[in-house]
Amino acid sequence: MLQIRDLTYRIEGKPLFRGANATINDGERVGLVGRNGTGKTTLLNLIAGEAQPDQGAVVATGGFRIGRLRQEAPNGPESLLDTVLAADEERTRLLQEAETATDPERIAAIHTRLNDIGAHSAHGRAARILAGLGFSEAAQQRPCAEFSGGWRMRVALAALLFAAPEILLLDEPTNHLDLEAALWLEGYLKAWQGTVILVSHDRDLLNSIPHKICHLEQGQLTLYQGGYDRFERTRRERLERQRHMAEQQEAERKRIQAFVDRWRANANRAKQAQSRLKMLQRMEPIAPIVEDKPVRFDFPQPDQLPPPLIAMDTVAVGYEPGRPILSKLNRRIDQDDRIALLGQNGNGKTTLARLIADRLQPLSGTVTKPSELRVGYFAQDQADELDFQATPFQHMAKALPHAEPTTVRNHLGRFGFSGEKAEMRVGSLSGGEKARLLFALMTRHAPHLLVLDEPTNHLDIEARQALIEALNDYDGAVILVSHDPHLLSLVADRLWLVNDGTVETWDGDLEAYKRFLLESGRAERAQQRRAES
Repeated sequence: MLQIRDLTYRIEGKPLFRGANATINDGERVGLVGRNGTGKTTLLNLIAGEAQPDQGAVVATGGFRIGRLRQEAPNGPESLLDTVLAADEERTRLLQEAETATDPERIAAIHTRLNDIGAHSAHGRAARILAGLGFSEAAQQRPCAEFSGGWRMRVALAALLFAAPEILLLDEPTNHLDLEAALWLEGYLKAWQGTVILVSHDRDLLNSIPHKICHLEQGQLTLYQGGYDRFERTRRERLERQRHMAEQQEAERKRIQAFVDRWRANANRAKQAQSRLKMLQRMEPIAPIVEDKPVRFDFPQPDQLPPPLIAMDTVAVGYEPGRPILSKLNRRIDQDDRIALLGQNGNGKTTLARLIADRLQPLSGTVTKPSELRVGYFAQDQADELDFQATPFQHMAKALPHAEPTTVRNHLGRFGFSGEKAEMRVGSLSGGEKARLLFALMTRHAPHLLVLDEPTNHLDIEARQALIEALNDYDGAVILVSHDPHLLSLVADRLWLVNDGTVETWDGDLEAYKRFLLESGRAERAQQRRAES
């Protein structure tokens, strides 16, 4: 059992938690939700013992091992498989001891314990976890250092799952996963026997995995039964009841105060007035409802262009002459298109997005587009290009050099940067706020086409919902690369599958694609198990 008791924690004097309490039972899977900046990651630090409370305590009874998904990816010369195997520290220690032990009783005890923890099947379990996260058998034998940061974060996740701690702490585990790997992880966590505390902005994952939702708001923790949709509904009903009770109480206060004001100077009624005044003083005030200001996105509407916006004729695209990533592209994009790009990481989705956004030129073939076409491009690593010492206003003024300050501020206001927010240093903004600034910058000229490559990685659930609504109100074309199924299902009406070096139309819907991925994954894992036996 994990108990959070009267937890108070401050950062630079600002209270992040104020007497917070929560109890998580053994084997429960809990989704931890709240606006960006409310302290979700800090709470995981406190649970893991990486930070200490100012007051109160976080107690894991029973001596359970706590496992945390680290933000530092492994980067050594060891193979992926060896890196994952080393995560089971007890198995590693026992195997090392077995090589030097001489006492027969100790040798027997070591082998008994190795058998108890399933050491004989460790290679197979580690390989299956890596395969589920997208690593082929050949890739599993390569050194960690050969892989990019995103792929090495998958190795870190694989190592954590293999170690199988009793309490598993996951902070945005799908950020570096494509849809295929995210679906595998969802199935794996559903079968997890221990306790899971999951921080995620993936609505589908939060509906599928948790038994409970723990909501972090105004320094307090509130537990709700069920997944995210049920939490939202229950919380909305609770807030409505609280609002209604507060209105009733205020009306009663006014009625009593009116009686007191009318009769307190009357000798015959003064005693009654005094009694009611005491009643008023004893009335416990109902806490006012304090809700965060809603996140806002408001894309400017473009003028209409004659179709098509983009037409590709036998196009090949890549980064080196003679070595195309994608070829034989015959695609058309119109202004009313909402297209999601599907396919495993590394198959070329970002390459296609860059081609459409005119950030990459074709190696061969023809791309035709109107000369007036304006494209807004959101790249997943674009936040690194922001000047952290400048303000949102300075960024936008530089991007709109001939615009009046009022025009600059009005456009920033479309994305929540009004007043003091427009004058804050970018370095002090949260990841979600930086993403909103990028949306503001990319839409400053009212583009006809938005190309969005993983636009939700740093957005909380409320901001993701605001993005969905803004995209559905937008009159231009949208190209989406995302591992967020909720976003794809509510925005995209066409699906393109990037696979085997080309792009084809996926004729089914997103649910059919998910079923296809799950069936393909099961077939591959069954084949791997047969090869191991």
